[in-house]
Amino acid sequence: MIITRTPYRISFFGGGSDYHTWYEQHGGDILSITINHYNYISCRYLPPFHAEYHNRIAWKILEYPKTVDDIQHNAIRAALKYYNVTRGIEISNQCDLPARSGLGSSSSFCAGLIESIYALKGEMITKYGLAKETIKLEREILQENGGIQDQIAAVYGGLNHIHINNNGSFSVNPVLISEKRKSELNDNLLLFFTGVARTSSEIAEKQVKSTKSNTEQITRMQQMVGEAEKILTSPTSDMNDFGRMLHETWMLKRSLTDKISTSFIDEIYQTGLNNGALGGKILGAGGGGFILFYATPDKQRAIKKSLRNLIHVPFKFDDQGSQIIYYAPKEYHPSAYEKLDFIHLQQNKLNQNQGESR
Repeated sequence: MIITRTPYRISFFGGGSDYHTWYEQHGGDILSITINHYNYISCRYLPPFHAEYHNRIAWKILEYPKTVDDIQHNAIRAALKYYNVTRGIEISNQCDLPARSGLGSSSSFCAGLIESIYALKGEMITKYGLAKETIKLEREILQENGGIQDQIAAVYGGLNHIHINNNGSFSVNPVLISEKRKSELNDNLLLFFTGVARTSSEIAEKQVKSTKSNTEQITRMQQMVGEAEKILTSPTSDMNDFGRMLHETWMLKRSLTDKISTSFIDEIYQTGLNNGALGGKILGAGGGGFILFYATPDKQRAIKKSLRNLIHVPFKFDDQGSQIIYYAPKEYHPSAYEKLDFIHLQQNKLNQNQGESR
């Protein structure tokens, strides 16, 4: 059995600059952090005692596909085919927070899946390699629209300034701040679930197409990465300026397309501001999912009360990134399957003969 644990992420600044239509011309910069809510993948070769099915895949539904091509889950099917997994396999997915909610959940899933497949084969993969292969699975093989920050953030973990080069290569630069200042930032953030799930690829598609018409906004959003980093790393800077910058980046982001915000989201956001938040943003591509607020602790009770119809999700920062938390591989020789198939066939013949004799 292999079990991987991959964190979800919160993206603060630079969203949009990680789309290929932007970074291929201008490079990209992202400031993000991972949190202590995770996607778990458990994976093993299926023991040779289940002649009635060859694979077992558990996600929101339970599948017993005879072949890889029969798997309904797109990412699992694509990954098993790409990595040439032909043995019978059992894969199970558990997650702490809802999918399609702006926390990079699909990338966390894919990164954990790829890492578990490597481990199942007795192979190791570097963090850089895992991030690149997760990007390839989502953007090239599955042909999903979107950027490349989620895959990198989920794999590396921590508070990072991610720089993306024109050719798609990248560097991950940890933002070095004291634990006291990091704790202050954590304490000033509130996360709420709007209750609205959405498909980020559909929203991202429109943003990709409108990149050229949003040059001014994305340029400013990218510049804010360095400015926000300076606020965090300077012990004399006012941390509340970070919250005010979140408000600015949200105003820029919501102007990119009409799919990013809705009247429902605008009402939630304004309610947060009216009750003391200095800023915030919808996370991910937009359209729903989770909304983040920056508010000093003395204002948070009023915000929680005013948004009591939403689910408040407490969190702490995570520094580990995607990792294998349980490794106990077990081999089953293919001949065992052949023997089981033979026994099963003979048992069927015996039952058939007994039925005819009656």
